[in-house]
Amino acid sequence: MNMQEKIAILGMTDIGKVRHKNEDSIGYDSALGLIVLADGMGGHRGGEVASSLAVDLIVGNIQQKLSKEAPGENVTQTEFTSASVYLQDAVKSANKKIFEKAETDSEQKGMGTTVVALLFHNGNFSLVHIGDSRCYRLRGSQLQQITKDHSLLQELVDRGFYTSEEAQKSVKKNLVTRALGIEPDVKVDLLEDIVLKKDIYLLCSDGLTDLVEDTDIYLTINQFSDNLEKAAKQLIKMANQKGGKDNISVILCRIDENFSSRLDWRTKIMSWFN
Repeated sequence: MNMQEKIAILGMTDIGKVRHKNEDSIGYDSALGLIVLADGMGGHRGGEVASSLAVDLIVGNIQQKLSKEAPGENVTQTEFTSASVYLQDAVKSANKKIFEKAETDSEQKGMGTTVVALLFHNGNFSLVHIGDSRCYRLRGSQLQQITKDHSLLQELVDRGFYTSEEAQKSVKKNLVTRALGIEPDVKVDLLEDIVLKKDIYLLCSDGLTDLVEDTDIYLTINQFSDNLEKAAKQLIKMANQKGGKDNISVILCRIDENFSSRLDWRTKIMSWFN
């Protein structure tokens, strides 16, 4: 199914005000309903190499898979749909290739990257993520963070050492506990959920969320919901106005039409309340 007329996608990345290079990478395929964002780390050019590799490998892998068959809704042995399995496998394959490159290239030793990726299919989405790049969903008047950071700070919040408010001011924000390419194998968080018309999804690097409050993110997306380019530019502008301490990347996706070939009972019930 061609998603191009069903969903609108707009991505932007900015170097910020402090960094000398951009280690973020973004990529998407509107026809497939695929969105990928990565925030790299590592010495020399390691970060930008890792993030660029992650995006290219994941997008290429999914394009190759879906050129042969559409993502089915059949539940696999893992209890996830085949679309989710495709996406998870693509991320794990990218992890292996990035790790191998780092092992064989001394200049890229220790490089890694976060990754967050969405694949829309049959009225649902599959979401995978590693690290502290995030995915938010605006549904109606509620903005929800639907990923959970793999970071030392989030672990401290979970254990009660910090409140969420205190965490915002912590210096430990950028210490991730999981990244792509650091180890030969990686644990991938995987989520599936239904999609509703008028949903807006935001994928972003921590260059945005470290500086811009969720409330301001909500107000911006809500104000410019009909113009994703203006929304993206405004989000980046706000992060830069607050110092632009890191690279800033955003991808926005708005669901303009239902794209399920068949609405299941969950989708029908949810649509009654939205």
